[in-house]
Amino acid sequence: MCGIIGLFLKDDKLNCNLGSMLSSMLNTMSDRGPDSSGLAIYNCRDIDKIKLTLRSENHQEDFKEIRKGLLQKLKLKFSLREHFNHIVLTVNKKDVDKVESFLKKSFSNLSLMSSGENIEIFKEVGLPKNVIQKFGIHEMDGTHGIGHTRMATESAVTTLGAHPFSTGPDQCLVHNGSLSNHNQLRKKLISEGMEINTENDTEVAASYLSFQIKKGKTLEQSLELALSDLDGFYTFLVGTKDGFGVLRDPISCKPAVMAENDYYVAFGSEYRAFANLPEINHAKIWEPEPATVYFWKH
Repeated sequence: MCGIIGLFLKDDKLNCNLGSMLSSMLNTMSDRGPDSSGLAIYNCRDIDKIKLTLRSENHQEDFKEIRKGLLQKLKLKFSLREHFNHIVLTVNKKDVDKVESFLKKSFSNLSLMSSGENIEIFKEVGLPKNVIQKFGIHEMDGTHGIGHTRMATESAVTTLGAHPFSTGPDQCLVHNGSLSNHNQLRKKLISEGMEINTENDTEVAASYLSFQIKKGKTLEQSLELALSDLDGFYTFLVGTKDGFGVLRDPISCKPAVMAENDYYVAFGSEYRAFANLPEINHAKIWEPEPATVYFWKH
C-alpha cells in the first residue's frame, strides 16, 4: 500500500501555491506509506537550459567542490540551489554532456535524481512531513507536480528506491501496486541499453515507458503498450514537461480518484487528499476507468 498524489494547475495565479498544495495532499496520505517520500515539481524555466537535480551522501563537501570545479576547471556559467542534500544545478544545454561527464568522474557519492528543462525531484527516506520540511517544498512554485509516500514491499527502503523515478528527460513515474514480471523486463531493458539502478519494480516501469518513447512512441502510446507488456496490479501517475498522465491496470484494485474544476486537475489515492484544495466543492469527482489512459497538458 502506497499513497500517490498529483496536481495540474490550469490557473496560473495558483502557481506560487503549488508546493504548499502538494505538501498538504501528500501529508494527508502519510498513513499509506511511512518508509520514504518524494515529489516532482515542474516549473517553467529558460528553454536554453537544463536542470540537473542531484543528491549527495557527502553533500556539504561535494556541493562546495562542484561549485569550484564548474568555475575553475570547466569555466562554465551555471546556477546552483541547495535543498538539504539535493542541489538543482542549471546549465546551458550545450554544456550538459560536459557537466555530466565531470560529475560522474569526480563525485562517487553523487546520484542524479532528474534532468530536464522543468523537472526537479526531491526524495528521501522518511514521512512526508519530514521530507517536505527538509527540502522546503512548501515554498516552491510551479505548474504541476506529483508525489508519493511509500510502503516498501519488494525492495529495500533507500533514497534511490523512493519514488518518483525519473528515467528520461522531464519524465518521472510514481506507482501504487506491484508488477509480477519486472525481473524479466529489467533484464530485457538493460540488454537494450537502459540504465536501471535499483530492484524496485517502479523503476522498471519508468524505464519501460522511456524506452518506448526513445523508439518514437508517444507517452499515450507507451502507456497503452504497457497494458499488454506489464503484468500485475498498478496505478501509474506519469509526470512530463507539459503535464501528467494516469493509467490503471485492467482490474484496478488499487484505489484512485480524480477531481477537476476550472482551476486544476487533482489526483489522489483517496478523496481525503483533496480536502484542503481550494474550490474542491465545485470540482467534478470521479474514479479513473480501468485500462484507460488519461492525460492533461499545458
